[in-house]
Amino acid sequence: MKKITLGFAPTRRSIFSAPAAVEYANYTRKKLTEMGVDFVDIDDISEDGLLHDDNDRIKIEEKFRAAKVDGLFFPHGNFGTEFEVARLAKSLNVPVLLWGPRDECPDENGIRLRDSQCGIFATGKVLRRFRVPFTYLTNCNLEDKAFEQGVRRFLAVCNVVKAFRGIRILQIGPRPMEFWSTMCNEGELLEKFNIQLNPIPMPELTAAMKEAKAEGTKVAEVMAYCRERFDVKIKDNELENVAALKVAMRNLADKYGCTAGAIQCWNALQGEIGIMPCAANSLLNEEGFPVVCETDIHGAITALMVEAAGMDEARSFFADWTVRHPFNDNGELLQHCGPWPLSCAGCKPAIGYPLAFSHPGAVEAEAKHGDITLCRFDGDNGEYSLLLGNAKGIDGPYTKGTYLWIEVENWPRLEAKLVEGPYIHHCVGIHKDIVPVLYEACKYIGVKADLYDDIEQEVIDRIHGVIEE
Repeated sequence: MKKITLGFAPTRRSIFSAPAAVEYANYTRKKLTEMGVDFVDIDDISEDGLLHDDNDRIKIEEKFRAAKVDGLFFPHGNFGTEFEVARLAKSLNVPVLLWGPRDECPDENGIRLRDSQCGIFATGKVLRRFRVPFTYLTNCNLEDKAFEQGVRRFLAVCNVVKAFRGIRILQIGPRPMEFWSTMCNEGELLEKFNIQLNPIPMPELTAAMKEAKAEGTKVAEVMAYCRERFDVKIKDNELENVAALKVAMRNLADKYGCTAGAIQCWNALQGEIGIMPCAANSLLNEEGFPVVCETDIHGAITALMVEAAGMDEARSFFADWTVRHPFNDNGELLQHCGPWPLSCAGCKPAIGYPLAFSHPGAVEAEAKHGDITLCRFDGDNGEYSLLLGNAKGIDGPYTKGTYLWIEVENWPRLEAKLVEGPYIHHCVGIHKDIVPVLYEACKYIGVKADLYDDIEQEVIDRIHGVIEE
């Protein structure tokens, strides 16, 4: 599980009950601790442990910045001090979660102690004035499922934003000449999102493979792992090349501080190393280091977002949209030569030969069925969006490579989005429902969320905690 740290800054306003605000802030501290949430508190700065004083806010900002918090949580113990919340959020530029507990009944004299909900309305408006994006969790009790689910979802949102802002991709070779669809604007990705590419030429990769073979130990360990976990149908020297490629890519990624990889994969690569890279990609994908095919930089970005949204609880897989299901009008084949991670397989995978090439080194297995999320980060003409939605695995005819037949709610609607763009024939899937997380994360990274099904209000309600899961 990825570690995400929240800056915890409960807030109050002086004209409402300070003791009631302190009481509810302490209840919230206790709940977060019980949930195992990692948070940085302000009770050593503010005398009452609440944000409402500007001098305290300056010190709180310094503490949160030093702790490198990944998100901010502003429980409104009473009405709250909206401008202090906005100032702190503006300065730190991380995702923001607003929430306040439901108020109790007015006392016998008709006096209300807190007005937490009213304060959230005010804070939301001021955050908009400051142009600070934020997430809010519906006004509910600490004991409600909506609270815990909402906080955990927000942690995943923070993880996506954190991963997205730190992307550096190991680009192994240029895109294949025929694949104009996978071209990207490297300068624009850097300027708009600080996404960095680290290109290396083929000779650097082959040199790293030779070094891996000379060292020997890691290559031998990977070969033994493959023999244990896969049905190996290729020769020993070919399996050695698979293992050496895997070790080399991992070493190069570590050398250049990369978080994902994109490899040319055909055709020059096969001539240089005698294998397809699919099985090596599969091994790295299983480790949580996404590697995608055909130098698809946008695909690598997608994979990183998906892995982060899943909080490392499931591995993602990189696929082609290929052909419609022969008997199901809403069915489609997801397939690729064999880069999918082992944990996605519904049976023991084999390392053999791909559908369209004569070189060995592809993985063959049908993926397990179940509910999945599918998405694609892409863009052109200076605008970027994330296509996303749900699907489920279904039965279908056998085909080569790693594959899964899936069913969506309305295939023609999805097909139109793929044809009309800005998307292409590649997507990333995961056996987990992360649609609300990715949808909400988009507001923090400057990317348009593009749902391929008519479920936007349902997704928003889930984010706010109106729909419990």
